[in-house]
Amino acid sequence: MEKREFTASLVAGGCAGMCVDLTLFPLDTIKTRLQSQQGFTKAGGFRGIYAGVPSAAIGSFPNAAAFFVTYESTKSALGAHGALSAPHMAPVTHMLGASLGEVVACLIRVPTEVVKQRTQASLSSNTYQVLLATLREEGVRGLYRGYNSTVLREIPFSLVQFPLWEYLKTQWSRRQGHTLYSWQAAVCGAFAGGIAAFVTTPLDVAKTRIMLAKAGTSTASGNIPLVLLDVWKTRGLMGLFSGTIPRVTSISLGGFIFLGAYEKVRRTLL
Repeated sequence: MEKREFTASLVAGGCAGMCVDLTLFPLDTIKTRLQSQQGFTKAGGFRGIYAGVPSAAIGSFPNAAAFFVTYESTKSALGAHGALSAPHMAPVTHMLGASLGEVVACLIRVPTEVVKQRTQASLSSNTYQVLLATLREEGVRGLYRGYNSTVLREIPFSLVQFPLWEYLKTQWSRRQGHTLYSWQAAVCGAFAGGIAAFVTTPLDVAKTRIMLAKAGTSTASGNIPLVLLDVWKTRGLMGLFSGTIPRVTSISLGGFIFLGAYEKVRRTLL
């Protein structure tokens, strides 16, 4: 990938990440509290829905920038030559690019997510206090609690969202005979994000439970199948899909803002 394209992806991804994370933060807080073990009301209900926003603000730019730089670089490298350069192999290229992007981005996202979600579920502490408490009790490893569950949630999500997004853009562009406008790419992003969000909600529930669990408990060990089984036994199917409405709503809106802003800024810079 050329230096100009690299810079455009970096800046556009970072700007898109900040736009979506800060705009939709209240919905994310509600979703976290719905999924928490103590329940929505005890976790804070509708009070302090901007708790944890400093963590999200700090992490959103580098997190999204890392994802899109990796995604675009992988697409460029795999699509340039070889077996994956054929048009019918494009979905595989998009899947691989998105998966690698998530692995890299989660190195930045998980620590900020841990601090953010613990602040969202505990109104008695602010972001700085939660960060210090986590480092004091669990060290740096505590900030990466839930890394595996986050990656295992994000990769299936991206495997659905990005190939679907690229497919919808291609089909719409083909029908109207020219490249999509940014708002059209945003509509495709909203649709793709909503479907991916619904399908991966149980994995998101497991990730939230693991991040919020007290250190030393079986849930904190990060065994996703066991966490999902526990949720199934205690709260049934509704528990596995708790937070679905705010999650699908926020990610559909997020897909519109995130991918629309990314396309707009990237095209402007190129």
